[in-house]
Amino acid sequence: MHVVATAGHVDHGKSTLVRALTGMEPDRLDEERRRGLTIELGYAWTSLPSGEPLAFVDVPGHERFLGTMLAGVGPVPAVVFVVAADEGWMPQSEEHLVALEALGVRHCLLVVTRSDLADPAPAIERSRARLDEALGKPGGGVAAVAVSGRTGQGLDELRRALDRLVAGLPRPDPGAAVRLWIDRTFSVTGSGTVVTGTLPAGTVSVGDELLLDGEPVRVRGLESLKRTRDTVSGVARVAVNLRGQDLPERGQALVAPGGWTYTESVDVRVAPVGAQPQEDPGLPRRLTVHVGSAAVTAEARHLGGRFVRLRLDRPVPLHLGDVLLLRDPGRDRSEVRVLAGAAVLDVRPRALRGRGAGRERAAQLETALPKPDPAGLDAAFALRVHRLLRAADLRAMGPAPEVPGVAGEWHADPDYWEESRRRLGEAARRYAERNPLEPAMPVEAARRALGLPDRRLVAALVGPPLTLAGGRIVARPAGLPGPVALAVERVKRELAARPFQAPEAGRLAELGLGPKELAAAVRAGSLLRVGEGIVLLPGADGRAAEVLSRLPQPFTVSQARRALGTTRRVAVPLLEHLDRAGLTERLDEVRRRCG
Repeated sequence: MHVVATAGHVDHGKSTLVRALTGMEPDRLDEERRRGLTIELGYAWTSLPSGEPLAFVDVPGHERFLGTMLAGVGPVPAVVFVVAADEGWMPQSEEHLVALEALGVRHCLLVVTRSDLADPAPAIERSRARLDEALGKPGGGVAAVAVSGRTGQGLDELRRALDRLVAGLPRPDPGAAVRLWIDRTFSVTGSGTVVTGTLPAGTVSVGDELLLDGEPVRVRGLESLKRTRDTVSGVARVAVNLRGQDLPERGQALVAPGGWTYTESVDVRVAPVGAQPQEDPGLPRRLTVHVGSAAVTAEARHLGGRFVRLRLDRPVPLHLGDVLLLRDPGRDRSEVRVLAGAAVLDVRPRALRGRGAGRERAAQLETALPKPDPAGLDAAFALRVHRLLRAADLRAMGPAPEVPGVAGEWHADPDYWEESRRRLGEAARRYAERNPLEPAMPVEAARRALGLPDRRLVAALVGPPLTLAGGRIVARPAGLPGPVALAVERVKRELAARPFQAPEAGRLAELGLGPKELAAAVRAGSLLRVGEGIVLLPGADGRAAEVLSRLPQPFTVSQARRALGTTRRVAVPLLEHLDRAGLTERLDEVRRRCG
């Protein structure tokens, strides 16, 4: 299926045209038929000469119903722009065109109606020139057809032109995350709540669980073009029967869980309409934001250049790259003005704190935007803005991760990751300088120093010349401060003659070797700890095992003590150390043997 919307000045024959093409009445309300004025959105459909089904969203043309018009056009990929031959380009024609320009609509067919009442050529020439200018059509510009809904003149040519229009539309992705903007709600006896909307992409099936304002709802049934369906893929007009759900409102959306970010704060890049882009968009502080079928009041804060932060009055499900229409309702509600379009650059912006924070944020966004095409907002752009993101957060922002993560589900901007690796090396070296007796930096201390959200990121950053062991990061081979190194050398000289006569605690203290200094010497491999406060030369355990192997087996602690020429204070912890190392084996409470 394809879906297009109508656009154009009030009473230029939009509904008459849809009626002539489809044989269906798009005006749903008795008041609309009585007044000959479209007030609400209307829907009708037909088959094109190619056999392709085409649905129309018929929108009101009166200026007082611009918000309703935007609700119909917002989710639709193409527009049939209607201008009457006998009146030509009119004020609401311009208003609708400005709205289409702001929404980024580029697929358009010009239809000049009432060609039986006036020569359509002048209206075609002027209208097509204005459409080409505003919508930036390449090549030959917007196609145009002259018709008469009353006589049927030109309708066959219009159907062929519609076939060509929809053939040129981009193909939607059936696997995309679902977002169905609700444009109509009603209750059906025996079925309950039914909502309708235009599904631009993705697939909805009976039984699916979707989110409505963040709350889960179940799809009880589906209908498209009055036919019951088990599955519907975009683009399509679809009616969804929701199980056990109160009537929602127009402007709410059904979305795939985890597929969108509900946000009340967005950073956008503004594209003013109707004039050359300005450095300062000059937006009012309070304005109305239109996206899909939603109209949300928001507060605007100018960051710098064309960058603006919008704080919405309620959360809305958005992706990076979504196009918003910014509208000033004016003091008088009947006075409306389309101000600009805005591309969403960040759906999770950080709070702005301190003087100049807005300008810094604008500069960051400008630097992060891909060049030369700022429309390509992919995962790499999101990471340039956020530096670190989980895969689930990336998917909720729109762009799927393109490469494996740096640590589990974490993805990082390459430049930020390399800078973090450099900063980790500096932090580890500074820690070693401040803590010479314990130079290996704890991973948690490194995480805090780098401001990282997960210890796994620290571990992933470790690489030569850094090493990771026992939850600590070593910046270089451990060395000993001068006084400690001198004390260790004196201990080594004393142990050289009597290798198993470990110094007493008093002697170690006299040399300046307290618990921290001894621990540093043991980590550096300068001494061997065999028990609490008992240190020997490195390799003393192997030499002790060799001496003990020459004893009659098995042997006792006393026999071992005499063979090693030491005291029981040293012999007992040394033998326990040898047991743990597998150099000796304890047979019972008294005897051991060499392993």
